[in-house]
Amino acid sequence: MSNYKYLHIYLPVFFILWLGLFIDSKVVSNYFENNQYITNILVLFVFIWIYLKVSVKIKKLMLYGLIMAFLGEALFALVLGMYTYRLENLPLYVPLGHSIIYAAVFYIAKEPILKRNKDLSIKILYILMILYSSSWLVFANDVFGFVCMLVIVYLFKKKPHTKLFFLIMFFMIVYLELIGTHFQNWYWPEIWFDKIPFIPSANPPSGISVFYFGFDVGCLLIYKLLNKQKWKRLRNLQKIKREKI
Repeated sequence: MSNYKYLHIYLPVFFILWLGLFIDSKVVSNYFENNQYITNILVLFVFIWIYLKVSVKIKKLMLYGLIMAFLGEALFALVLGMYTYRLENLPLYVPLGHSIIYAAVFYIAKEPILKRNKDLSIKILYILMILYSSSWLVFANDVFGFVCMLVIVYLFKKKPHTKLFFLIMFFMIVYLELIGTHFQNWYWPEIWFDKIPFIPSANPPSGISVFYFGFDVGCLLIYKLLNKQKWKRLRNLQKIKREKI
């Protein structure tokens, strides 16, 4: 059995995150005014590619994710000013990007090599997460990002079966945020919401992937409401699996 069964699903995500954000960067915009449209189209193509390759359940979650991402981005970016996009808008590629990241992380976590070495993978990623956020706290005064990381640790104690998925998500978002802020596709203010001075933040905050817990809960809630019988079967299977462990 191949150790990497799902490369065709998640590798395009890594590639399009870098390429798409580079094309939409401030540097490229100095030479080409409509660069964001190109990124929108490219990310849409990748969304369609992944959508055609994933299971029916993940197809539905990707579509629900578009709704959750649009609402979340509109609230946090446009209304609350938690962060700001380069053109002070909400690019089309952003909700699409959230959904393809969600699908990519799901399939990375399903790789045979990670499933065989799940406990070791969790330990390594857990330590790296703490070291990463602690470094940003020490060297960039990233109190906000560190607090977000502590919330993740707390949530892991409440939902230990989610550790591998959200540890992978943590570093996927690290990858995304470092590229996006480097290319100046968006920026985070120096204090939380640009209004709370006693909670300084780095650009980007290190533990911001904590918000994907909310994204995940929202997607699953919609799935539960629209697919009640399948949701009941899924929860029963998960319960049986955890009891065996």
